[in-house]
Amino acid sequence: MKILLVCAGGMSTNLLMKKMSAYWEEQGEELTIKAVGLGEYQDIYQDYDIVLVGPQVRYKLDEIKRDTGLPADVVNSLDYAIANCPNIMKQAKALMAQK
Repeated sequence: MKILLVCAGGMSTNLLMKKMSAYWEEQGEELTIKAVGLGEYQDIYQDYDIVLVGPQVRYKLDEIKRDTGLPADVVNSLDYAIANCPNIMKQAKALMAQK
């Protein structure tokens, strides 16, 4: 699975990205993930399967969906804050099912 993680500047999702990578590996799942800011996703989305959006930029979800044509959703605020990787993995798999 290839996930593009979009937030305001790309910085706040770095920790989440690392935790997600470690969790996926523990589960025996293959994951490519990149965290970027709003100004960057349009340049690289073609290389990804789905887009997960940080809660701080949820207002951009419809625009991101329109721009990329990829399944996209906002990560639940609590899951994002505590890096609840099991819940985020479920969300990502549900989005992949939409492809």
